Amino acid sequence: MRNIYIREDVCIGCGLCRVYCQTEHSRSKDMIKAFKSEAPRPLPRIRVERKGEVSFAVQCRHCAEPWCIYSCLTGAMHKDPVTGIVAVDAEKCIGCWTCLIACPYGVLAKDTGNRIVAKCDFCPGQAIPICVANCPNEALIFADGEEAR
Repeated sequence: MRNIYIREDVCIGCGLCRVYCQTEHSRSKDMIKAFKSEAPRPLPRIRVERKGEVSFAVQCRHCAEPWCIYSCLTGAMHKDPVTGIVAVDAEKCIGCWTCLIACPYGVLAKDTGNRIVAKCDFCPGQAIPICVANCPNEALIFADGEEAR
């Protein structure tokens, strides 16, 4: 299964992955409009951790054993058996946030405006996720586990 991998040694912590993610998940798909006039502001599905000289992006790992799915009360969290993508069904999600508590990586976000969970979805309709495509230092890689090495 393809996943997003980080090369911490080249991540500069610029946060552009986060900005492009927010733009991709906005209504307008326009960077200026998404940040200036959309309310509520779109949520990023990625966060950037920074500690001294080390920085790296963190997003859903689409785990082999997804605790978020096991903890979901309504069955809104599910894993596609073909692609391995862990996704949320917005129609079933009730915003109870048990998946947030269960996630060992802390990568799920509360979309309180819509009362659902927001998470990395690999940008459906795109050949590669937007965060990967727009990383200026190529610190993010979209590959299967063997290709990422």
